[in-house]
Amino acid sequence: MVDYESALAVANLTQEEVDAIARHEDMTATAALELGNYLTQTPEGERRLKAIILDEIEVAKERGDHATAGRLKMVVKEFVRSHQKSG
Repeated sequence: MVDYESALAVANLTQEEVDAIARHEDMTATAALELGNYLTQTPEGERRLKAIILDEIEVAKERGDHATAGRLKMVVKEFVRSHQKSG
């Protein structure tokens, strides 16, 4: 049986990316990890994952949570760097 940390490494996702998916889709971290792993399999999925993170940046800005928005900007920057297919 694969533990959560191993699944995170296999999915090539960070915890912050998984957290953004979980918030955006209103799901558990485990379900978000599974969705994120699925999305990283294609360029279209990676674009969708990038859009999820960008949506979460906007939500954070709208509620005046500039610290979270700033962290998420770093998350999306790293995501784009590490997932070249997402463009």
